[in-house]
Amino acid sequence: MRVNNIFYSLQGEGRNTGRAAVFIRFAGCNLRCSFCDTEFESYREMNNEEVMAEVEALSPQPSAIKPLLVLTGGEPTLQVDEAFVDFLHQHGYEVAMESNGTRPAPQNLDWLTVSPKQKPVHQRCSEVKVVFTDAEHVSDFELEADYYYLQPCDTGDPERNKAITQACVEYIKQHPKWRLSLQTHKLIDIE
Repeated sequence: MRVNNIFYSLQGEGRNTGRAAVFIRFAGCNLRCSFCDTEFESYREMNNEEVMAEVEALSPQPSAIKPLLVLTGGEPTLQVDEAFVDFLHQHGYEVAMESNGTRPAPQNLDWLTVSPKQKPVHQRCSEVKVVFTDAEHVSDFELEADYYYLQPCDTGDPERNKAITQACVEYIKQHPKWRLSLQTHKLIDIE
């Protein structure tokens, strides 16, 4: 597998915000989004055992409760299959994935977040997290999910970000099935 980074932090977005998690960031993506804030081009080739050795080294020891394991990217569905998820389960981890939704995700995940940037593959997911720039395209990204989140797009321009956030809040007030998801890891300056 091509792994960009493995790190231990808190989940910063969506329903699992605030949970301790080990993140496995996979290299490569099949989209090129203008607002992407993730460097995922560099990587190390790693096998399952090498990945698990790094994950275990980062997990709190000793602990009866292992942290959440988040597969992210780039686009993890380019590399992750059900056999790898089974391998992670065998080591006692709850496994979540963050995907752009353009490819089918493994069916044995414990949690699936789809953050669509173009029309997604129809699949049921745990949560949909739409990066909000304006109200015009939100309905294009609706999938069957347990939770629906809008995340204001971080453009790097504070004034534009403020306007986007205000528009996002107003949209949610008019469409209460959606919830606000802020990038709390950026707000508190953690990875």
